[in-house]
Amino acid sequence: MFLKIVYLVIVISLLSYPAFGLPLVSSIFKGLLNEETEEELNTAEEVANKLPEIKDPDIIDLSFYGSSLYGKPDFDKTGNLVAILKPNETSVNPEELGSYLEGDILLPQNAVILKNGLNSRAHRWPRGVVPYEIAENFEISDLHIIGFAMNEYHAKTCIRFKPRTNERDYISIVRGNSGCWSSVGRIGGKQQVNLQAPGCLKKPGTVLHELMHVLGFMHEQNRKERDSYVTIQFQNVQENAVANFQKAPNTIAFGVGYDYGSVMHYSPKAFSRNDQPTIVAKNPIHRNIMGQRDGFSSMDIEKLNRMYNCK
Repeated sequence: MFLKIVYLVIVISLLSYPAFGLPLVSSIFKGLLNEETEEELNTAEEVANKLPEIKDPDIIDLSFYGSSLYGKPDFDKTGNLVAILKPNETSVNPEELGSYLEGDILLPQNAVILKNGLNSRAHRWPRGVVPYEIAENFEISDLHIIGFAMNEYHAKTCIRFKPRTNERDYISIVRGNSGCWSSVGRIGGKQQVNLQAPGCLKKPGTVLHELMHVLGFMHEQNRKERDSYVTIQFQNVQENAVANFQKAPNTIAFGVGYDYGSVMHYSPKAFSRNDQPTIVAKNPIHRNIMGQRDGFSSMDIEKLNRMYNCK
């Protein structure tokens, strides 16, 4: 205990000199970890298991993803798949074509040091205000779709997207040829939301979907209780996409039930290797609504309002 107090005093002193202090602080924390255990912490998943239980309601825990958070997606492959997508000929959504985590979740690898576990946590946006900037290469029609989606949030929740002035934390909506993707929650600093045109801007629900990720929501079919509502047909899932159907161990749904019609739900043939269903609703009446991207479901709105304490 005395040694830890000494460490703490040293850390506080070093933080006054970031240029050389931060690397030393990192080493000190590694020393503290080694004092607790002789086990080598080689992966983000192992680090996540060492993290204390999160009790702060503003923190979004992503640690169950483990090392999958730090994959290296194929931007070109994803962009090509979205570019040739014909919505009238397929039921698959563009955000389900990505080589990112679960198809469209991307955490910058340089955001935080891998081994300290910090980038397995994100935060909600204070007071539900999300500063944003939009790239100049969007077409007018694209901006109408994005604006419509933001206005849906403004009309049905207390969340507000506002043009950025000088805020440190904000989203930057860009139009790269790399599909539809976003980080989950507020990760700090500038964070990109990519909406490849025209594929990601055919339906407003795709923009709503990516912005729900920004606000801290995961995919609906990855909820821990999903097996009571859907069956995952793993024999039909692409081999490299099996991890996209991993269940979250601690789903935060704010008391709102499973929602087949959520804009956060995959379509029935998401990541299919043979054009056969990968997700089958246990109640067939809900089969055709899974994966809809026309707009919010009533339960989407309820979850958003509960997460951000809207009155």
